[in-house]
Amino acid sequence: MSALQPPDRRLAGFLRDLASLAKPRVTMLVVFTTASGLWLAHGHLGIWRTILLLGSTSLVVASANTLNCWMEQDVDALMLRTRNRPLPDGRLSAPTALVFGSTLAVIALPALWFGINPLTAMLAMAALAIYVLAYTPLKRVSPISLIVGAIPGAIPPLMGWTAVTGRIDPPGLVLFGILFLWQIPHFIAISLYLKDDYALGGLKVLPLVSGDATARKHLLAYTIALVPVSLLMVPLGIAGTAYLVTAILLGGTFLAFGLFGLRAGAGASWARQTFLFSLIYLTLLVSVLVANPA
Repeated sequence: MSALQPPDRRLAGFLRDLASLAKPRVTMLVVFTTASGLWLAHGHLGIWRTILLLGSTSLVVASANTLNCWMEQDVDALMLRTRNRPLPDGRLSAPTALVFGSTLAVIALPALWFGINPLTAMLAMAALAIYVLAYTPLKRVSPISLIVGAIPGAIPPLMGWTAVTGRIDPPGLVLFGILFLWQIPHFIAISLYLKDDYALGGLKVLPLVSGDATARKHLLAYTIALVPVSLLMVPLGIAGTAYLVTAILLGGTFLAFGLFGLRAGAGASWARQTFLFSLIYLTLLVSVLVANPA
């Protein structure tokens, strides 16, 4: 059927499928957190180096996501929410995805090294390597993959900070800590309401290995850790009073979601609501952090 389509339509479909491998929504969120670290460092990269930083970061994330899809195409074929992705559906070949993902990294990493600084490039390399070589294979082995995967997810705001400063400072580490701790309850909530699909794919998420009750306790524990870490931006002199109030209100609400999860009746609906609130939490927290510097 596709062979009968006009060439321009086939090309458009091919490009859409390539773009979907990069997971654009995830990539945009990462670019947003990178930009927050850049802004909070109070430096001046200039417009072209800023574009280079954010563009290269998006390519690194797109590379990681593409290579993840390439490595997990057999798993994706088993899961309801992923079986229509380009690789399991046969719209793209595995070699095409491998070449695409590798090419993105080959372009982005030298651009960061020579256009920004070696430290920022090394952070990007570490994030890519951990995500592809550690996190992705560990998903089939142990729930510890959640902790491992949170490391590369937390590196981008630190990249934004180091792009300006050329060094790792306490505020940059706190940004890393906020993103690291946020991801764990965020992804536990996902694994709770999609656990049946993860079971089809054979992925070792926490609810399937240790049970829902244990997963909900872990979600609460990491949320409890997240709240005080988020407040550290104030004594470090990075954020002002509006951020402090926002962080307390958002953190208190996030904790309430976690506490409600301890109820016996907490199920998929609660998990989905917690997941959706976690997105609101991060977006508002970072937005106010950027808008209300000390």
